[in-house]
Amino acid sequence: MLSALPEAIGILLSVEGILVLVLGTVLGIILGAMPGIGSTVAVAIVLPFTLTMGQAPAILLLLAVYAGSVYGGSISAILINTPGTPQSAATCLDGYPMAQRGEAGIALGWATVASVVGGLVSAIVLIFAAPQLAAFALQFGPIETFALILLGMTCIVSVSTGSVVKGLMAGMIGIFLSTVGGDPILGEMRFTFGNWQLFAGFNLLAVVIGVFALSEVFIRASAPISRVSDLVAFNGIVLPSWQMWKGRLRNLTKSVAIGNVIGVLPGTGAATAAFISYAEGRRSSPNRDGFGKGEPDGIVSSEAANNAVTGGALVPTMALGIPGDAITAVMLATLTLHGITPGPKLVEDNPTLIASIFAGFFIINLLLLPLGMMLSRVAAPILRVREAFMMTAIVILCAVGIYFVRGNPFDLLIMGGAGFVGFLLRRQGVPMAPLVIGMVLGPTLELTLRQGLILTDGNFLAFFTDHPIAMVLAIAALLALSLPLWRGLLTRRAA
Repeated sequence: MLSALPEAIGILLSVEGILVLVLGTVLGIILGAMPGIGSTVAVAIVLPFTLTMGQAPAILLLLAVYAGSVYGGSISAILINTPGTPQSAATCLDGYPMAQRGEAGIALGWATVASVVGGLVSAIVLIFAAPQLAAFALQFGPIETFALILLGMTCIVSVSTGSVVKGLMAGMIGIFLSTVGGDPILGEMRFTFGNWQLFAGFNLLAVVIGVFALSEVFIRASAPISRVSDLVAFNGIVLPSWQMWKGRLRNLTKSVAIGNVIGVLPGTGAATAAFISYAEGRRSSPNRDGFGKGEPDGIVSSEAANNAVTGGALVPTMALGIPGDAITAVMLATLTLHGITPGPKLVEDNPTLIASIFAGFFIINLLLLPLGMMLSRVAAPILRVREAFMMTAIVILCAVGIYFVRGNPFDLLIMGGAGFVGFLLRRQGVPMAPLVIGMVLGPTLELTLRQGLILTDGNFLAFFTDHPIAMVLAIAALLALSLPLWRGLLTRRAA
């Protein structure tokens, strides 16, 4: 592949190559920042335009939109508490509280640097470790994936600010909502009550937008005029200084590693990586007490992980022909449409194309920094609009975005219902993050559990006695659950 690098650089430095990299990244950031669009829809929008392009520009355009949209979701998550993409939901937990304190610029600075670092490291991993990581991913069957998701579920406890009991209740509600629709094994309908609109289950994006964005609008609308807070002040991104990173580099490194590993595992995705990384950050960070209240480590954990997934998800797509998530499934279709066969011989058969993709992906992540700083300034004058107009615009934007995803008016009802229920639950002090975690991780948890039980003839203990990776992950989950209890006991004894 190194011998094809000069030709690949020539492709990237051509007029078409530069336009694809820059405009694709800009479009991705804009679409990612728009609530309801999401990375999958952003890539799907661009897909028809790639059919008239060459192989390398077509794939690079999709990669630019993909990486840009993952980062763009953090802009709306921090500024208006509305995750542009599901993987940015964890960023709301600390990004918006920082914005409310008047630190929106530095909050976006943390998110931007973490996103760039996560994306660059994932690009390097993609270049040098794709074959080895693909072989590692093959060791993860349903049982190992179940144990990994089980570990991710422990973050429900850590993000349950105020009351763990209320957080667990919200998590159970999220898991229940994820079971509505078709049975993943038998195909039978569950909890649909004869309504065919529920056969495909609840739209995750509609629920996420409802419980975060719409419930925030309801809370602001219900507050007395004297208590209505001003919109966040924002005049552009402020990059954190090197001194501010002291004590946080370990969390950044760990989050990037989590994102890369989870990205390699087929069927997981950036939202899973973001919440697992956030939970690990809250467990191990020296600033853990500030999580959920506007702690930069929370933003770093989420953004570094979900951007690191982008490169990791390409590993099984390129090396095995197995899409790592929904977005790479679209890319897999694009490869096929352009006459490219993904698999172990992809690098050998198409060295120039692969060199162009790998080098271009590295450049795309470098472009996130200057383009992110430039495009975020567009949000500054928008936030000076009166709050009533801004809240109305948010509702309209969310509604248009949700309807655009599937063109289904029922999704608007789901968003409205989720917003109203989220409003009621938030008024009672119930955190919304566990509900989203339950919905994000619930389907994979159920599917892998049932697949594992089929493989072991219903013997659940065999999950851990016959599968060492699953046993290690289960032990890690138990430790993650027990550590808060030990800390509580030690605090009481000290008191």
